[in-house]
Amino acid sequence: MVLKNKRILLCVTGGIAVFKAAGLASKLYQEGAEVKVMMTDSAREFVTPLTFQTLSRNTVYIDTFDEKDPARVAHIDVADWAEIVIVAPATANSIGKLASGIADDMVSTTLLATTAPVLIAPAMNVHMYEHPAVNRNMKILASDGYRFIEPGEGLLACGYVGKGRLAEPEEILSAIKQFFLEDDRFLEGKKVLVTAGPTREAVDPVRYFTNHSSGKMGFAIAEQAASMGAEVTLIAGPVNLETPPDVERIDVSSAHEMYEAVIKRSAESDIIVKAAAVADYRPKTVYGQKLKKQNEEWSVEMERTIDILKTLGKRKPSGQVLIGFAAESERVEEFALGKLEKKNLDMVCANNITQEGAGFSVDSNILTLYKKDGSKIELPLQSKKDVAIKILHDAVKMLKEKTVT
Repeated sequence: MVLKNKRILLCVTGGIAVFKAAGLASKLYQEGAEVKVMMTDSAREFVTPLTFQTLSRNTVYIDTFDEKDPARVAHIDVADWAEIVIVAPATANSIGKLASGIADDMVSTTLLATTAPVLIAPAMNVHMYEHPAVNRNMKILASDGYRFIEPGEGLLACGYVGKGRLAEPEEILSAIKQFFLEDDRFLEGKKVLVTAGPTREAVDPVRYFTNHSSGKMGFAIAEQAASMGAEVTLIAGPVNLETPPDVERIDVSSAHEMYEAVIKRSAESDIIVKAAAVADYRPKTVYGQKLKKQNEEWSVEMERTIDILKTLGKRKPSGQVLIGFAAESERVEEFALGKLEKKNLDMVCANNITQEGAGFSVDSNILTLYKKDGSKIELPLQSKKDVAIKILHDAVKMLKEKTVT
């Protein structure tokens, strides 16, 4: 099932075609999607929120200021949650507000806040649909990257015959499926290089320096990239994780081994995601035999390892997307933005390792994505699989932009 577990936000604006949106919500749920519905005041004049709540099995959002969870801002939370947003029916008013950047209710505010793709299904009187202002607004939205599902022709509720009928639920459902098929396989033919896990820097045959990285985040990214059709190479430090399906795995131990493996394959990669926690320092002297315990204190002199991410940033081809991670315990944004600039990244994924659910070895994460264009996206606590999907969706967008440029 193409839509199984997909997170879909259905925004319903006011018009007689709202009843079709109810049918769409039902079909999306039957397809296995997780559906959340948001309604304008005008939409509620035609169909009650209870109808959509029953069909979607989720609470319906209707009021920007109805904040049920004090820990989260509702419209931002749902905007970040959605993998795709559907506006159906989309009235001339809602299209005009979106094109003008107006946010005066929960639907319009959420549409401006989301970074997910938006599909718009217009529904209105034929003369309204043909009006120059409406056409102008739709052209603006199309140029901004919004997609439209063409309305049908026929007898309209107002009595006119012409174009303006909301597309049938089956047509909208098909368009949503097609979007996910295209987006999920956009990496077909692309090469993605992912690093994961810690490195071990030997002191002698027995002892080494390492860190707490489990490799789970990098492995989740590699798995999702492969499912999106990419040819994935995963360079992994010492971790106890199974290789994801359809992923080429290269095991390394030290920072130098990881550097050599990455550099060897970096030039041919379309996307590089460096999620590994590579040691910044290594023992200056590595002993061939196990050092015996002494009565006095023992000091180990350390030297810098090669900065793999900085090297990649210097060598980055114009069409390549380079993503790094910043695991911090303080001043997260400051350090993340510094890494973004100094290492010539397209995006850095930063987390505060002191937050519960965002540290090492757990299956969840809390990230903020800082992009080269100055924008940032805050991802609330969620599974590393869901985080990986979000990171890759943004990587896909950046890769498309570089391809167009």
